[in-house]
Amino acid sequence: MSNEGFNFSKFIADSKNSLMNPKEYFASMAITGGFVEPIIKAVLYGLVAGIFTFLWSMLKIGSVDAGMFGGMLGASVGIMSFIGPIIGALIGLFIGGVVMLIISAICGGSTDYEANVRVVASLMVVSPIKALFGFLGFISFIGIIVGLAISLYSIWMLYHALNESLKAKVATSKVISIVLAVLLALFTLIGLGAKKATSSFINSYEDLIEEEYEVLEEAMEDATEVMKEYTKELEETTEKMKESEAEESEEEIKDPE
Repeated sequence: MSNEGFNFSKFIADSKNSLMNPKEYFASMAITGGFVEPIIKAVLYGLVAGIFTFLWSMLKIGSVDAGMFGGMLGASVGIMSFIGPIIGALIGLFIGGVVMLIISAICGGSTDYEANVRVVASLMVVSPIKALFGFLGFISFIGIIVGLAISLYSIWMLYHALNESLKAKVATSKVISIVLAVLLALFTLIGLGAKKATSSFINSYEDLIEEEYEVLEEAMEDATEVMKEYTKELEETTEKMKESEAEESEEEIKDPE
C-alpha cells in the first residue's frame, strides 16, 4: 500500500487475517510502502483499545466514592484512559520498531526499520483484544490467565512475523519465541505471587490496625474512667475544704478574742 491513501476495508480484512491466520498473513504482508499505513493502523488500534479502556474505567469509577471531587476526577481519569492508548500506540510503534529490529537481527532477519515498524503495527492488533477483556480485572485470577493467554498468542504471531515477513532463521526465531514465552509466564507467576503476598500483607496489616484500635479504645475508656474518679475526688476534696473554711469562719465569729 502506498502513502497516497488508506484502505479501511483492507485494514479490517488484514486485522482479521492476522489474528485468525498469522502465518499466511505475514507471508503476504507488504514490508514497504512508507510509514503512513502503519501509523494509521497503530492509531486505529489505539483508538479501539481506548474506547474499551474508557468504558471499563467509567464502570469502575462509578463504584468508587471520590468525595466532593468525584465528578472532576472521574472525567479526567476517563479522558486519559481514552487518550492514553492512542498516544501509547504511536510511541510504542516506533520504539517497538527498534526492539523488533534488534530481535530480527539476532534471528538473522531483515534489519530494515520500515519493515520492522510495519510488523509491529500489525502485531498491535492484539491491543484492542486485551482492552476488550480488561473488565476481567475485577476477577483477579481469571484476568491474569486471560491476559497471559493473549500475550502468548501475540508471541506466536511474532514467531510467524519473524519467519515470514522478516525472513529470519526459523530455528533461532523459535528459540527466541520460546524464551520470551517462558519469561512472560515466569514474570506472570512472580507477579501473581507478589500480588497474593501484598494482599495477605494488607489484610494482616488491617487486622493489626483493628486490634491496635481496639486496644487504644479500651485504654481511652480506662483513662476516661480514671479522669472521672479523679474529678469526683477533687470535687469531694473541694467541698470538704469549703466546709472546713466555713466552720473556721463561724468559730472566729463566735470567739473573736
